[in-house]
Amino acid sequence: MKTLRIAVSFLLVLLATAATAESDSQKSFAALKTLAGSWTGKGSQGQPVQVSYRVTSGGSALMSEIQGEKEDMVSMFHPDGDRLLMTHYCEAGNQPRMVGAASPDGKTITFNFQLPRRHQPDRRAARTHGTPRRHPG
Repeated sequence: MKTLRIAVSFLLVLLATAATAESDSQKSFAALKTLAGSWTGKGSQGQPVQVSYRVTSGGSALMSEIQGEKEDMVSMFHPDGDRLLMTHYCEAGNQPRMVGAASPDGKTITFNFQLPRRHQPDRRAARTHGTPRRHPG
């Protein structure tokens, strides 16, 4: 009986530790939220740009708004399980989705494109026309 109590206690400690451990995506999202506020800088061609970050939706999303000379753009960041996602609403009218990955030291987050479902290769077409194509993302 004593062995069973020790085993159950050990299991409870393990479960509590797992429940409180933050995933890499949660840590990265928490770091991004520290950007909340307004920032001023220069665009790729030296034009003034203002960027604001705002935590929204009860802390579950971060909105970035880029205000340029011509058009504004918005990006939304949010954790999705073990992934950190970003959707960018571009002045060009598209909405690329990206998945964030933290560097080993946790100081840099790199976002890579995630192809939308309509752009995924059609496996039937790949079999018909030869070798399947691999897409980054």
